Formats: sequence, structure tokens, C-alpha cells
Amino acid sequence: MQDSIPGLRDHAPGGKQTLKLLSHPGILTSVVLKFHRVVISEKKKKKKKKTKLVPYKRGGEKSLRNITLKWCKICFLFMFQGTAWIGVVANGGEVTTYNVTAGQVIFFPKNTLHWIKNVGNEDCFFLLFFSTHDELQTLDVDDVFFSVPEDIASRSLKPEGGINFIRTFQKQQEDQGVNLPPNLAELVINPSYVQSPDSLVWRYFYDLKGSKEYQFPGGVIQLAQYWKNASELSNLEKIFSEFLNQHQNALTLSTLRIYNNGLRQPHFHFNANEMGYVISGCAKVGIINTQGAMEFNVYIGDVVFFPVGTQHYIRSACDEDFLFLLAFSTGDQLQTLDMDDYLQATADHILAQLFFKKQSEFKKIPKFKEDQAINLP
Repeated sequence: MQDSIPGLRDHAPGGKQTLKLLSHPGILTSVVLKFHRVVISEKKKKKKKKTKLVPYKRGGEKSLRNITLKWCKICFLFMFQGTAWIGVVANGGEVTTYNVTAGQVIFFPKNTLHWIKNVGNEDCFFLLFFSTHDELQTLDVDDVFFSVPEDIASRSLKPEGGINFIRTFQKQQEDQGVNLPPNLAELVINPSYVQSPDSLVWRYFYDLKGSKEYQFPGGVIQLAQYWKNASELSNLEKIFSEFLNQHQNALTLSTLRIYNNGLRQPHFHFNANEMGYVISGCAKVGIINTQGAMEFNVYIGDVVFFPVGTQHYIRSACDEDFLFLLAFSTGDQLQTLDMDDYLQATADHILAQLFFKKQSEFKKIPKFKEDQAINLP
């Protein structure tokens, strides 16, 4: 478990990124990304205008939004807060644009050009998971543009004015990974935020908060993943499921809510490493592996990592629900086995011999009709 540490690009004009974890082979990288909502006075001043963070006002102020435009590894984003307009440019220049709000999921396949623009009245706050354990490598569009020789850019784009037009572009001194020009109101006059057809949008979008809730006595699980049996999915959810499974090294995203005093019983995953980010509440986490067992407490903002096959459990330890955002390093359907299931599946005479306990004693372990993956005492 590791607290927040300075990230790849800790500060940028329009927000900041914080690297949360970068470690185990085969797992992903987690980054917190915050886009500021900024407003600027429309009153003309003799001195150069200064941009500052202030409460949004409907009258007398002009709302400015920021943007990021780049390529990177396979990425899953969960939106905590705000409203954003997303753009994805796929093979052949096919463009898909759509709006997202809190509780929804965004999927960017590897090396797919994409942008994120804050279009709401509050900061946007995302948690990002990347399909790499190495240092994250990201390439921004402006960095590419200014690295291309002027004559090559001119011949490629064929702008009016030729190479002289290319030379009018000036590289900013400050990194524009998350961008917010102080004179945005002068640069952008009439933006439009087009929504593409659902058949395109749902390849890159999933409404996790509106998806099916898997109810247990002690909590709830929701999943954004590939499903082998898609009979319970809507037509739009099927688009996401199938598109996700087409990409090598894709991910699965999930929310785990554990009620007060609830327990996510010991379990492990056959086919995925797991990384979790604590959204709310607090819990005691236990890990059992070949090196032994350990327990530790987790709180809001903490990140936890469970290697594939590691037995682990989570017990809610606060008066409020414990809410965990989880990412798994698989684009296939997640495979999980719980403690009660594998003990019930083992012949009782084998258990008797293993634990030096009479065979009849194992009849005392009940079988429940309701799944006890998350249980309450």
C-alpha cells in the first residue's frame, strides 16, 4: 500500500497529475488527474489579465475549460467529479466524441489519440489506470508538432501561406499536457460539443454507475468488463464488452461497496493482478501468500495492490460504507474463487485429514442459497 507521490507531470496549466503506484510486472499504473475549472473576469484591464481559481458565477464571469490531447498505453478512466467532453481518433481518422459525468468509465485503446475537455462548472477529477508497470510513456500532439521540421509539416498539412503559416506557431515554455490558455475566451469563440452515435460511443464508454448491481448481504459489486455470456447485457453494453475483448492487454474495472462491518471474504483471482483505490470509508485489508500473512488499514486516497493468485480479504472498519475502485489486468472475464466456495468444494474427508478434525465436524459449515462473497455477521 502506498500513498500519493509526485507523478510524471505533477503540475500543468490546467490541472495536475499524481502518480499513485508504479511497481509489479504485469500490472497497471494508477494516476489521479484533476482538471481545474477556471473563470476569468470579462472586464477589460490595461494590465495583462490574470487567471485565478474562484467560485463560479453565472453573471459577469466567463467560464474557461482546459484540455489534454495525447497518445499513451491502454487506459481506463473513472470519473469521480465533473462533466467532460471526450474525443477519440481511431484508425483511418474515424472520430468519436461524447460527454461523460461522475460514475462513468472511459476506455482508450493503446496508442489511440484522445482528448479530454472540462465542459462543466466544477473541476473534473479522474482516476486513471494504465496497462503498464514501466514508467508511463505519453506523447502529446503539440510535442509532435513542434518536433516535426517546418518544411515537413508544411508539405503534410498544405496550409494557406505554406511554411510561413507553420512558423506562426510558438511553442509554450510551460508543458501543456493539461492546457489552459489565459486568453482562451479570445481564442475559442463558438465551441460545439457533438455527441457521436451510441454505436460508436459505447466502444469507449461504459455507464458503470448505471450498470447492474450484484447484491450481496454485506455489499454491492458493479463491473465494467468483458462477459462471455452477454445475455443479461443491454445492446449498448454488449458493444463495450465485445470491443474491450478485441484489445490485447485490456483491463477490467469494478466498484466494490462494503457496508459497515461487512466483509469481502478471502478470495483470489486466477487471471488478473488487482489494484484498488479507496474512494470513501476505511477498511482493514489482509493478504495471505507464500511469504506469510499481513494486515493493514487503508483510508481515502490509498492504493492497494494484489498480485495474481494472492489470497486477500477486506473488512469495512468505519461507520460509513467502504467504497473501493478496482482495476484488473485482464480483458477477459474476471475469474475469482472465494474461500467458502473452495472449502465447500473440497471433499470433507480430505479436510478432516488436513485439519486433524473429525469428518462429521465439517457438516457444521453451512451452505447458503445467497452468495456470501460480501457478508455481514
